[in-house]
Amino acid sequence: MGSPKALLEFQGETFLDRLIGLFSRRCSPVIAVLGAQHEIVRAGLRRAGEALLVQNPNFRLGQLTSMQCGLRAVPADADGVLFTLVDHPAVAPATIDLLLGCSAPAPLRIPRFGGRRGHPIWISRSLIPEFLALPAGSSAKELVTQHANGIAYLDVDDPGILADVDDPAAYASLLARSGA
Repeated sequence: MGSPKALLEFQGETFLDRLIGLFSRRCSPVIAVLGAQHEIVRAGLRRAGEALLVQNPNFRLGQLTSMQCGLRAVPADADGVLFTLVDHPAVAPATIDLLLGCSAPAPLRIPRFGGRRGHPIWISRSLIPEFLALPAGSSAKELVTQHANGIAYLDVDDPGILADVDDPAAYASLLARSGA
C-alpha cells in the first residue's frame, strides 16, 4: 500500500481506530498488535487509550506471529477471542454483536456473507494453546481447517466481513462502496 494499512482512512477514522472503537464497546481488553512501522502507527492513533497495544518484534516471520503475540496478551479469564485483521475495517457492529452473543457450543464462530467466510472470527479459549503451538511459517487457517467440524457459521447481511484491503484498488473499491 505504500503506507501502514492501520492508518488508512475509512469513515472518518483510521482503520485501526475504527476497529478499536467497534471492539472496545463490546470487548475488554481490546488488544492491537503492532508490527512494521509500529512507531508511526502508534503516533497516528487517536484511540490508543482504548486498547492494549502490543508490539510484535517478530512480525517479519509472518502474520501468525502477530496473532500469537496478541493471544499471549489475552487475560486468563477470557472465554474467547474476537480476532480480526486490520485490513478488514468495514465490519458492521451487528456482526460483532452476533458473534459475541451466539450461544453455539462451537470452538470457532465465523461469519458468512453470500456463502463466503469473513472476519472477524471468534475463537474459544480452549483453542488458544493450539494457535500458540503453531510453528512460524504456518497459517492459522491450517488449525481452522483441522477444526472444521467445530465451526459455527453465522450467516450475516454484512458485506463488510469480506472487505479485505490488500492493495490500492481494493481500498478504492471499499471507499466507493461506502460512499466516500
